[in-house]
Amino acid sequence: MTNLGDLEIFIKVAVTGNMSAAARSLGISPAVVSKRIKRLEEQLGTRLLQRTTRQIGLTDAGRGFYDRVANVLTGIEEAEQFVSGKSTEIVGTLRISAPTSFGRMHIAPHLPTFMRAHPLLSIELMLSDDFTDIIAEGYDVAIRISELKDSSLVARKLVQVRRILCASPSYIDRFGIPEKIEDLANHHCLAPHNGEPWRLEGPRGPFVYRPAGRLKTNSSEVVREAVIAGLGIALRSTWDIGNELKEGRLVRVMPEYEGSRNVSVSAVYPSRQHLPPKIRVFIEYLVELYGSVPYWERHGQTSSEAWQDY
Repeated sequence: MTNLGDLEIFIKVAVTGNMSAAARSLGISPAVVSKRIKRLEEQLGTRLLQRTTRQIGLTDAGRGFYDRVANVLTGIEEAEQFVSGKSTEIVGTLRISAPTSFGRMHIAPHLPTFMRAHPLLSIELMLSDDFTDIIAEGYDVAIRISELKDSSLVARKLVQVRRILCASPSYIDRFGIPEKIEDLANHHCLAPHNGEPWRLEGPRGPFVYRPAGRLKTNSSEVVREAVIAGLGIALRSTWDIGNELKEGRLVRVMPEYEGSRNVSVSAVYPSRQHLPPKIRVFIEYLVELYGSVPYWERHGQTSSEAWQDY
């Protein structure tokens, strides 16, 4: 009879494609993972994994074995939860990676509601603007703001990102409102912190504009504070300045222009198969929370108010 623990290790290695990452996720050493995989292959009499110097892939036999074993382990887990009376409870630890500003503004404030609904689940939320290798670093799910590209990971779109040109009323009082794109040459434009140009879509289709201004910074949050303080015009995501627009601290300029519509907020996770319930319920929570028109583009509760009832 095959050891169920060996099967679990095999599934983790297959999903991560890396023995060290699988070992970290399971809380054991890479040497133990290697030994248990070898034992499983010897028992089955076939090679399941194709090892190279850079990564681990499945052989044809390994892929067929994975497809069948993943469903078996899912059934066992559901059966154990049923007999223990916890079939509807989410347990364990959910490790989440998210961009700093978005995570602070639109994930952290809503964790209390999610955690109250799942009292046996612990959350580890790590915020960083660096690219996170969720498999190598052992995350269950990452929230990313980018264009969706082909990847070995699975991406679930949560909400479309809208970016608009905006300025403070005080800036408009001093310098006036630009009426056409050429007018921006006579205004103070707050350049993106990463030095990239503004990719805009307007009445004549998509085009690129390279802003020039007196302020240079490597911080997106500095640009945000600068536009609120009246230092210039900026291209900002509505999730970032929704409250300021509602309160009148910022106003939209040249509304016929928006940022490229190819960017979205997505939840990224390693595999569609054998998806743990804790990941599934968290993603569904965010999908319902943001909706087809996210709350930062609607009048009503602001993200900061979500903490008050906790």
